Amino acid sequence: MCALSVLLCAESGLQAQTTTTASLPGAVPVSDSTNDVAVAVGKTLLIDTARPIARVAVGLGDVAEASAVSPTEILVNGKAAGETSLIIWDRRGGRQFFNVTVRASAAVTTDNLDSIRRELAIELPGQPLKVTAENDRVFLRGTVKDLTASGRAVQIASTGGRVVNLLDVNVPPSEPQILLKVRFCSVDRSKELALGLNPVSSGFGNTIAGITTGEFAAPTVGSPTPGAASTVSISNPLNIFAFLPGLNIGASLEALESKGVVETLAEPNVMAVNGKEASFLAGGEFPFPMAQASGAGSSAAITIEFKEYGIRLNFIPTITPRGTIRLQVAPEVSALDFAHAVEISGFEVPAITSRKVKTEVELRDGQSFVIGGLLDNEETETFQKIPFLGDIPILGKLFQSMDRKKANTELIVVVTPELVAPIPAGTAPPALKFPSPFLPSNSGIAMNTPDGKTPETELPVPPASIPVEKLIESMKPEPTMVIEGASGYGAGGGGVIGATPSLPNAAAPQ
Repeated sequence: MCALSVLLCAESGLQAQTTTTASLPGAVPVSDSTNDVAVAVGKTLLIDTARPIARVAVGLGDVAEASAVSPTEILVNGKAAGETSLIIWDRRGGRQFFNVTVRASAAVTTDNLDSIRRELAIELPGQPLKVTAENDRVFLRGTVKDLTASGRAVQIASTGGRVVNLLDVNVPPSEPQILLKVRFCSVDRSKELALGLNPVSSGFGNTIAGITTGEFAAPTVGSPTPGAASTVSISNPLNIFAFLPGLNIGASLEALESKGVVETLAEPNVMAVNGKEASFLAGGEFPFPMAQASGAGSSAAITIEFKEYGIRLNFIPTITPRGTIRLQVAPEVSALDFAHAVEISGFEVPAITSRKVKTEVELRDGQSFVIGGLLDNEETETFQKIPFLGDIPILGKLFQSMDRKKANTELIVVVTPELVAPIPAGTAPPALKFPSPFLPSNSGIAMNTPDGKTPETELPVPPASIPVEKLIESMKPEPTMVIEGASGYGAGGGGVIGATPSLPNAAAPQ
């Protein structure tokens, strides 16, 4: 009996390989060889060799164990599922390499699959699922109702090894449609009272003169020419003017009371799919000049930009698990204001008066929220008088002027989301009532696709279920729609004034 030595190596990652070894002087060359063997956990494998064994080594002792039971027999025991290497040296210097695969025990695999099937039946009742295992992989098949159920099934099956997801998912129903109603209610009221007196003389006591506080435009007296009377000019025809020809004395009285009211009611309605952004604009774009940087020694180039105005509404609705609707909403009402316009290079650029709100609220179907409110009161009073003369009791009122202005603004913004369904097929959609009828059609042929469907034009019946990866692919957001030539808020394109602008809808200024 020859002595045998068994070496158990704890080295990880040892790979089996085939090499050719040169023999020592006087020895016979030998060739290495590679073999694949497999054993289950808890089982034993017997390997026979052609030559007596000198040494044995196993790569991972936790996976398999090798021992020599005779000069030409090796006993390999499977300890844990995995892969390792086995090397056998014989007395003549030859080597044999074995790739050892230790499979999980059939009993253990069956117990794991039974526990997985039991948990799937408890967590996902009524959903037919099939679980099989092979080569340390778990194959999951069947049909689940939604992506949440698919994710849970994969998590449960992953306790048995690497999961291959072959599940189908029931085709989900259409996403809810959400209609957002926004109401802007605005009332602007103004009241003004003006009172003042401007005396004037066209020659009383051979004196041409006038007295004014400067608050209101006073009459002007022209210098008399030989043989002609003096002339008096009145700039404001709404003034009350009185003149005594015998005394050549007159006066203009500014006594005016004005009231104004501006009412605005805007009700934009926009519909969107759950979780998708929608926008609405009823208005337009106005051009305004922009100075562009230029090189040294040259004047700045003026280009035309476009800015939006009108009734705008942007919002993103999201239905929460609580059944409420969470809104990211940004309504705005703007208008051109020529009263505060500025003039640049001969062009009149209007200002913009805007009322806008940007907020996030949560409410149920049909409920309403006042998301913005404003109550603004403003009063301005101007009082002017001529020193000393304006302080005379009673008579001093003739040398005083007063202008009082009051303004009141009330605004509320109300939002109301509603879950809506499309108009059923065959029902006439709503239409406007035009005051005057249009000309009848000259051809008498309807300018639309002829009614009636054929089997070639009908849509295919959707399947009851589809693979998980196909459903996930269909739920990816579509690319953003780009409208050529359109400009965003505060942005746009144009051209140099006097040249052809770059935007198609920009016209060269006259």
